[in-house]
Amino acid sequence: MRLHLWQRLFLALAVLSGAALFGFAAWQQHSFRRGFMDYLDEVTLQRLQPAQARLAAAYAQHGGWDFLRGDPRRFGELVEPPPGRPYDPPAPFRDAPPPRPDDQRADREPPPVPRAPPDDRPAPPRPPPPSDLLPRLLLLDVAGARVAGNPRVPPDSAAIAILLEGRRIGTLLLAPAPHLSDATDLAFAQAQTRSALVAGIAILVGALLLAFALARWLLAPVHALAVGTRALAAGDYTRRIAATRSDELGALSRDFNHLAATLEQHRSARRQWGADIAHELRTPLSILRGEIQALQDGVRAATPQAFESLHAECERLGHLIDDLYQLSLADAGALEYRFEALDLAALVREAIALQRHAFGDAGLVVEEHLAQVPRVRGDARRLAQLIDNLLVNARRYTDAPGRIRVTLSAVAAQARLVIEDSAPGVPASALPRLFERLYRVEDSRNRATGGAGLGLAICRAIVDAHGGRIGAEPSALGGLRVVIELPTTERTA
Repeated sequence: MRLHLWQRLFLALAVLSGAALFGFAAWQQHSFRRGFMDYLDEVTLQRLQPAQARLAAAYAQHGGWDFLRGDPRRFGELVEPPPGRPYDPPAPFRDAPPPRPDDQRADREPPPVPRAPPDDRPAPPRPPPPSDLLPRLLLLDVAGARVAGNPRVPPDSAAIAILLEGRRIGTLLLAPAPHLSDATDLAFAQAQTRSALVAGIAILVGALLLAFALARWLLAPVHALAVGTRALAAGDYTRRIAATRSDELGALSRDFNHLAATLEQHRSARRQWGADIAHELRTPLSILRGEIQALQDGVRAATPQAFESLHAECERLGHLIDDLYQLSLADAGALEYRFEALDLAALVREAIALQRHAFGDAGLVVEEHLAQVPRVRGDARRLAQLIDNLLVNARRYTDAPGRIRVTLSAVAAQARLVIEDSAPGVPASALPRLFERLYRVEDSRNRATGGAGLGLAICRAIVDAHGGRIGAEPSALGGLRVVIELPTTERTA
């Protein structure tokens, strides 16, 4: 069975949560048992404090440890006296004189209770203390030799020093408890284990529910993206998805919406491009067809002027086809360029000289402000075509009498060429679209005042190929100002 991505993410989160919880529970139980055992050992050491005093008193009474060697019963009685039969202190501690009246103060212990005189009946044998403490004890003398207790007690066990008048006379070792044996301790440990188990199950169930919700929430945009992508592949470029999140998936959703909007714009532009090309081609063909039919019907005489008109329409149609071909080559990156170091000022002067007569016939004055700038790396033929297109565009859209100003200067590592003209100007809303293909400011697409709208698009393609920048803005002369910046081969101060 193929699992969805959210299901895989849920399983991964579930396994990770379960493993982390199991590891934590195991560590917690181990830590609890170890800490609890240490606590019990500490309690046992506190219980052995009275035994320390009893062992010291017995040592003082007998003058050494020999009385305990080989007598585990007496050792047990000294450690833990049987219930109801407290261990009798030795004579030096038992037969002390009664305190004087002036010594009976509140901070002193009460005098020992006198014992009844012993009778002649033998005392019953004392049973061994009912405790599991003795197997964990080992008494060593001051030289470290065993006196009594379990010889298998590790030497690094917890130790209690046996002192007599400030002098060390022996050591009592307490081995760690191997396991819980007391019923109360076992019940407490089992209760803690049950509580930890219940808490672990509750946490695991909560983690699984959270992992399920988190997996569905995280991958909801992925599902929406998959559905939207299939819609785009089917041609539905109007599809958009919600992009309300601020994480990477939200950014991916916004990128998808931007892609869909771009594809929709490109489809609209492609349709408009096809309609514009058809219109541009239809116009000269219609004129040619009409004039040829008039010549065939005898409505118009076959004069040189008629053939000149036919030739002009053919030239216009040829220029349009050439422009379309150059734009298609530029889009495909197949437009030929032969880059070399060029004198841009010389190219500009030559282009102006070639069109100066045409400017004069149109009633326009050309002003030149050409500074000597560093050489640019470019194609001479394409840059000449660029300048020629811009000058023709300025001449075509400037009313007579008017002015054309051409300025060339160096700015940092850029050569800046500015071509501006006098009135009429271009609406501000049309400036960003001037370099689009087949775009003309005249909505009527009147061929008497403009071309096909491809010249500026070709100019932008040429500037882009040279690594430069081209833009349009209003001119101080009242018309349009076109600014071109091309990188130079050297830097200027």
